[in-house]
Amino acid sequence: MTTPVIGVLAVQGDVREHRAALESAGASSVAVRRPEELATVEALVIPGGESTTIDKLTRIFGLRDPLRSRIADGMPVYGSCAGMILLADRILDGHRDQQTLGGLDITVRRNAFGRQVDSYETDLEVAGVAGGPVRAVFIRAPWVEACGPDVEVLASVETEGGPRPVVVRQGRLLATSFHPEVTGDHRVHGFFVDMVRGTTA
Repeated sequence: MTTPVIGVLAVQGDVREHRAALESAGASSVAVRRPEELATVEALVIPGGESTTIDKLTRIFGLRDPLRSRIADGMPVYGSCAGMILLADRILDGHRDQQTLGGLDITVRRNAFGRQVDSYETDLEVAGVAGGPVRAVFIRAPWVEACGPDVEVLASVETEGGPRPVVVRQGRLLATSFHPEVTGDHRVHGFFVDMVRGTTA
Protein backbone atom coordinates (compact mmCIF):
# COMPACT_ATOMS: atom_id res chain seq x y z
CA MET A 1 0.00 0.00 0.00
CA THR A 2 1.34 3.42 -0.95
CA THR A 3 2.30 6.02 1.64
CA PRO A 4 0.90 9.33 0.42
CA VAL A 5 2.69 12.56 1.28
CA ILE A 6 0.11 14.89 2.80
CA GLY A 7 0.82 18.46 3.84
CA VAL A 8 -0.68 20.30 6.78
CA LEU A 9 -1.09 24.03 6.27
CA ALA A 10 1.12 25.32 9.07
CA VAL A 11 0.20 28.97 9.52
CA GLN A 12 -2.19 28.46 12.47
CA GLY A 13 -4.07 25.71 14.30
CA ASP A 14 -3.44 22.12 15.42
CA VAL A 15 -0.63 21.40 12.98
CA ARG A 16 1.21 18.87 15.18
CA GLU A 17 -1.99 17.01 16.05
CA HIS A 18 -3.08 16.73 12.41
CA ARG A 19 0.37 15.51 11.40
CA ALA A 20 0.32 12.85 14.12
CA ALA A 21 -3.16 11.72 13.07
CA LEU A 22 -2.15 11.48 9.41
CA GLU A 23 0.95 9.46 10.23
CA SER A 24 -1.08 7.15 12.47
CA ALA A 25 -3.43 6.66 9.49
CA GLY A 26 -0.58 5.59 7.20
CA ALA A 27 0.52 8.81 5.52
CA SER A 28 3.72 10.80 5.56
CA SER A 29 3.16 14.41 6.65
CA VAL A 30 4.84 17.70 5.81
CA ALA A 31 4.31 21.16 7.33
CA VAL A 32 3.40 23.59 4.55
CA ARG A 33 4.20 27.29 4.98
CA ARG A 34 5.64 28.16 1.57
CA PRO A 35 4.74 27.50 -2.06
CA GLU A 36 7.80 25.28 -2.55
CA GLU A 37 6.61 23.03 0.32
CA LEU A 38 3.10 22.88 -1.16
CA ALA A 39 4.62 21.70 -4.43
CA THR A 40 6.03 18.58 -2.72
CA VAL A 41 2.73 17.16 -1.39
CA GLU A 42 -0.02 15.07 -2.94
CA ALA A 43 -2.76 16.39 -0.68
CA LEU A 44 -3.35 18.92 2.08
CA VAL A 45 -5.08 19.34 5.44
CA ILE A 46 -6.27 22.82 6.44
CA PRO A 47 -6.54 22.90 10.25
CA GLY A 48 -8.90 24.86 12.42
CA GLY A 49 -8.02 28.23 13.86
CA GLU A 50 -9.36 31.67 12.94
CA SER A 51 -10.46 31.64 9.31
CA THR A 52 -9.83 35.35 8.69
CA THR A 53 -6.31 35.05 10.15
CA ILE A 54 -5.53 31.97 8.05
CA ASP A 55 -6.84 33.80 4.98
CA LYS A 56 -4.50 36.75 5.66
CA LEU A 57 -1.51 34.54 6.43
CA THR A 58 -1.88 32.47 3.26
CA ARG A 59 -1.65 35.73 1.33
CA ILE A 60 1.35 36.95 3.35
CA PHE A 61 3.18 33.64 2.76
CA GLY A 62 2.40 33.70 -0.97
CA LEU A 63 0.27 30.56 -0.68
CA ARG A 64 -3.15 31.79 -1.71
CA ASP A 65 -2.83 31.56 -5.49
CA PRO A 66 -0.84 28.27 -5.46
CA LEU A 67 -3.46 26.78 -3.12
CA ARG A 68 -6.34 27.86 -5.32
CA SER A 69 -4.56 26.45 -8.38
CA ARG A 70 -3.85 23.09 -6.75
CA ILE A 71 -7.44 22.79 -5.51
CA ALA A 72 -8.77 23.65 -8.97
CA ASP A 73 -6.42 21.01 -10.44
CA GLY A 74 -7.93 18.31 -8.20
CA MET A 75 -5.58 18.07 -5.22
CA PRO A 76 -7.34 16.25 -2.34
CA VAL A 77 -7.91 18.62 0.58
CA TYR A 78 -9.43 18.06 4.01
CA GLY A 79 -10.51 21.11 6.01
CA SER A 80 -11.51 20.98 9.69
CA CYS A 81 -13.51 23.81 11.31
CA ALA A 82 -11.85 26.96 9.89
CA GLY A 83 -10.59 24.70 7.11
CA MET A 84 -14.22 24.05 6.14
CA ILE A 85 -14.80 27.80 5.92
CA LEU A 86 -11.72 28.26 3.73
CA LEU A 87 -12.86 25.52 1.34
CA ALA A 88 -16.41 26.89 1.08
CA ASP A 89 -17.45 28.87 -1.96
CA ARG A 90 -19.73 31.11 0.15
CA ILE A 91 -19.65 32.42 3.75
CA LEU A 92 -22.40 33.86 5.95
CA ASP A 93 -21.34 36.20 8.79
CA GLY A 94 -17.84 36.55 7.35
CA HIS A 95 -15.68 39.61 7.81
CA ARG A 96 -15.98 42.23 5.08
CA ASP A 97 -12.64 41.51 3.40
CA GLN A 98 -12.60 37.77 4.10
CA GLN A 99 -11.89 35.51 1.13
CA THR A 100 -11.93 31.75 0.78
CA LEU A 101 -9.90 29.33 -1.27
CA GLY A 102 -13.14 27.80 -2.54
CA GLY A 103 -13.80 24.50 -4.25
CA LEU A 104 -16.64 23.17 -2.11
CA ASP A 105 -20.07 24.17 -3.42
CA ILE A 106 -21.40 24.99 0.05
CA THR A 107 -22.54 27.99 2.04
CA VAL A 108 -21.16 27.98 5.60
CA ARG A 109 -22.10 30.03 8.62
CA ARG A 110 -19.16 31.11 10.77
CA ASN A 111 -19.43 30.48 14.55
CA ALA A 112 -22.81 28.87 13.89
CA PHE A 113 -22.86 27.07 17.24
CA GLY A 114 -22.07 30.24 19.16
CA ARG A 115 -19.05 31.54 21.04
CA GLN A 116 -16.22 29.58 22.65
CA VAL A 117 -18.37 28.98 25.75
CA ASP A 118 -20.97 27.27 23.55
CA SER A 119 -18.47 24.68 22.31
CA TYR A 120 -19.61 21.11 22.89
CA GLU A 121 -19.04 17.45 22.04
CA THR A 122 -21.32 14.78 20.64
CA ASP A 123 -21.16 11.38 18.95
CA LEU A 124 -21.83 11.34 15.21
CA GLU A 125 -22.38 8.58 12.71
CA VAL A 126 -20.29 9.58 9.68
CA ALA A 127 -21.14 7.86 6.41
CA GLY A 128 -18.14 5.95 5.10
CA VAL A 129 -16.33 5.89 8.45
CA ALA A 130 -16.62 2.39 9.90
CA GLY A 131 -16.42 1.36 13.54
CA GLY A 132 -19.29 3.23 15.14
CA PRO A 133 -19.85 6.88 16.03
CA VAL A 134 -17.09 9.49 15.83
CA ARG A 135 -16.62 11.79 18.83
CA ALA A 136 -17.08 15.29 17.43
CA VAL A 137 -15.59 18.29 19.26
CA PHE A 138 -17.12 21.58 18.10
CA ILE A 139 -15.15 24.73 19.02
CA ARG A 140 -16.64 27.99 17.66
CA ALA A 141 -17.60 25.79 14.74
CA PRO A 142 -19.32 26.52 11.45
CA TRP A 143 -22.12 24.51 9.94
CA VAL A 144 -23.31 24.15 6.36
CA GLU A 145 -26.38 26.20 5.48
CA ALA A 146 -26.69 25.03 1.88
CA CYS A 147 -25.07 22.49 -0.45
CA GLY A 148 -24.76 22.28 -4.19
CA PRO A 149 -25.97 19.19 -6.08
CA ASP A 150 -22.55 17.50 -6.17
CA VAL A 151 -21.97 17.72 -2.41
CA GLU A 152 -22.47 14.61 -0.27
CA VAL A 153 -23.61 15.16 3.31
CA LEU A 154 -21.85 12.51 5.42
CA ALA A 155 -23.10 13.66 8.84
CA SER A 156 -25.47 16.24 10.32
CA VAL A 157 -26.46 17.50 13.76
CA GLU A 158 -29.95 18.39 14.92
CA THR A 159 -30.52 22.06 15.74
CA GLU A 160 -33.59 24.15 16.53
CA GLY A 161 -33.71 25.04 12.86
CA GLY A 162 -33.49 21.42 11.72
CA PRO A 163 -30.58 19.20 10.70
CA ARG A 164 -27.35 21.00 9.76
CA PRO A 165 -24.59 19.26 7.78
CA VAL A 166 -21.26 19.11 9.62
CA VAL A 167 -19.35 16.62 7.42
CA VAL A 168 -19.42 17.08 3.65
CA ARG A 169 -17.55 15.75 0.67
CA GLN A 170 -17.37 16.87 -2.93
CA GLY A 171 -15.12 14.71 -5.06
CA ARG A 172 -11.60 14.98 -3.61
CA LEU A 173 -12.54 17.64 -1.05
CA LEU A 174 -13.62 16.75 2.50
CA ALA A 175 -14.64 19.08 5.34
CA THR A 176 -15.76 18.71 8.94
CA SER A 177 -17.12 21.37 11.30
CA PHE A 178 -15.37 19.66 14.19
CA HIS A 179 -11.83 18.80 15.28
CA PRO A 180 -11.12 15.03 15.01
CA GLU A 181 -7.41 15.62 15.60
CA VAL A 182 -8.00 16.33 19.33
CA THR A 183 -9.74 13.08 20.28
CA GLY A 184 -7.12 10.43 19.53
CA ASP A 185 -9.58 8.79 17.08
CA HIS A 186 -7.90 8.93 13.68
CA ARG A 187 -10.65 7.37 11.58
CA VAL A 188 -11.60 10.64 9.83
CA HIS A 189 -7.96 11.13 8.88
CA GLY A 190 -7.88 7.50 7.74
CA PHE A 191 -10.91 8.17 5.56
CA PHE A 192 -9.06 11.12 4.01
CA VAL A 193 -5.88 9.09 3.49
CA ASP A 194 -7.99 6.52 1.66
CA MET A 195 -9.43 9.33 -0.47
CA VAL A 196 -5.90 10.39 -1.37
CA ARG A 197 -5.03 6.82 -2.30
CA GLY A 198 -8.17 6.65 -4.37
CA THR A 199 -9.56 3.72 -2.40
CA THR A 200 -12.62 5.55 -1.02
CA ALA A 201 -15.50 5.62 -3.49
